[in-house]
Amino acid sequence: MESNNTKILIISATSKNNLVLANQLSGLIDVGYSTEILNLEDLELPLFVPGIECDRETVNALVERFRSAHGFIFCAPEYNGGVPPILSNTIAWITTFSNDWRDAFNGKIAIIASHSSGPAYSFLSTFRDQLEYLGTIVMPRTIMVKGDQTLNERSVHTIVSGFTKILNNQKGLD
Repeated sequence: MESNNTKILIISATSKNNLVLANQLSGLIDVGYSTEILNLEDLELPLFVPGIECDRETVNALVERFRSAHGFIFCAPEYNGGVPPILSNTIAWITTFSNDWRDAFNGKIAIIASHSSGPAYSFLSTFRDQLEYLGTIVMPRTIMVKGDQTLNERSVHTIVSGFTKILNNQKGLD
């Protein structure tokens, strides 16, 4: 399949199970799409506090990765009934560091995925609200791997196929 220049950024909030999930999902996306996996633990961003200094090059590169993506797949576990701090921190840096931060999220398509010890319902719904607030269009179906279960590739294929169809339609309207 010829490349259609559609970039999908797959974000992992951890270096363990969710990074494994990110790699599995990347392998299930059609060859014609450009995928990039971003492990948030590799960024070593400081805790966002107004006025704190951060490596500008790191944050500029992060913002550009989000801006240049056409779609996202977020892979993160549920932390204490919500969004992992590393994921919230990353979004805080993106939205406060850039003058036009909405370009990073607005109108883009996303899938939320989780490998968590429990069902991650609170994370999935809370993070959906956050992404939608930022202007991201979130796919109605999520991808969930609980505990030591394995990924249901048939179900994921259906979800990813719907995601790529919407990405293609969106690119056709640009």
